Amino acid sequence: MLSRLAWPLAPSPNHLIPRWIALRGLALIYFSAFYSCAFQIQGLIGPNGILPVAGYLHELAQHFTGPELYWYAPTLLWFANGTRALTALWVVGMAASLLLFFNIWPRGMLAACFVAFLSFITAAQDFSSYQSDGMLLEAGFIAWFFAPPGFRPGLGAARPPSRLSYFLLQWEWFRIYFESGLVKILSGDPEWKRLTAMDEYYQNGPLPTWIGWYVERLPHWFHAATAGGTLALELVVVWMMFLPRRWRIVLFCIVTPWEIGIILTANYAFLNYLVLLLGVLLLDDRLLKPIIEELLVFGARAGAPMKTIGVQKSHSPSKLRANSSAPTGTTGAGGWLARVRAPMRTAGMVAEGFLLGWIFYATTALLISIVVPRDPPPMAPATLLEPLRIANRF
Repeated sequence: MLSRLAWPLAPSPNHLIPRWIALRGLALIYFSAFYSCAFQIQGLIGPNGILPVAGYLHELAQHFTGPELYWYAPTLLWFANGTRALTALWVVGMAASLLLFFNIWPRGMLAACFVAFLSFITAAQDFSSYQSDGMLLEAGFIAWFFAPPGFRPGLGAARPPSRLSYFLLQWEWFRIYFESGLVKILSGDPEWKRLTAMDEYYQNGPLPTWIGWYVERLPHWFHAATAGGTLALELVVVWMMFLPRRWRIVLFCIVTPWEIGIILTANYAFLNYLVLLLGVLLLDDRLLKPIIEELLVFGARAGAPMKTIGVQKSHSPSKLRANSSAPTGTTGAGGWLARVRAPMRTAGMVAEGFLLGWIFYATTALLISIVVPRDPPPMAPATLLEPLRIANRF
């Protein structure tokens, strides 16, 4: 019975390479977000900005007191919110995202990125209503549990991701697609019913690209096909995520070119890059390892040796066998640490299960509320998480 209850927290050892790729991509997305902050944060919420954060926080302090105040507005800018503090926010965020990219203390860097970005989004007021911001914070929070511990963990073969953290990142990917399709249908917009929504999309989309200018001039049958394809993909095809392995690989091969097409024709900030990145989690080591090995061989033949992303030497079979054969009843400091480490790990697993289970319930409740807005499930757990923006509705 206990093993069944703990199954969601059991390791998923066949997804080390997708995890490695996903964390590198998440680092780049965080970097782009903080890079954008570097040019905007002073003009938006600085002392002489459009909506100065100092005045906003002072107003909040008039309406809330105690812990409620800081839960409602979780930001480091409570301690200092001048020009230097705002600069430090994006500098720390950029530095942490770069260290995360180079796989240096990934959990610590993910925590730093999350806190810094949440601090900015909380204080940005009217400038923080973009869905991409919440989706990045949700992915960043879950990724803390998803990432391997340690300072230089490599692939983290000794600590594979838990099934629950892996699933929740896939679940976020699924919801972005599926909820987008639901909104199109439930909004009652006749353009989608007539399959004419894409005819003018490339003119009024967010910051259309020059490629979109040419695509907009394609015949109506093309736009009708892409409108129908969008609805089919978002409402039906994405359900293949819950099917066996081969179906998920097919799904990746469908959605990835589609997402690249969206990126090439419009600009949704980093939202589509996040969706593209999370799609990698549909794959596994069995598929990716031979591909990477072939690339390494090709690079070596081309005269450009490439370093692998493999496991650190400390994770070699001989080392693992030596560790596994070590006596368990040692005395002294080592024995004391071993006795303490086991209950601490158990407590950590309980906390992980509670927090990730909370996020799963909150996001599921938000999804159900779109379909049945008049009779939604209890929404208090989702409402309580709103200030942290780690459980979102697309």
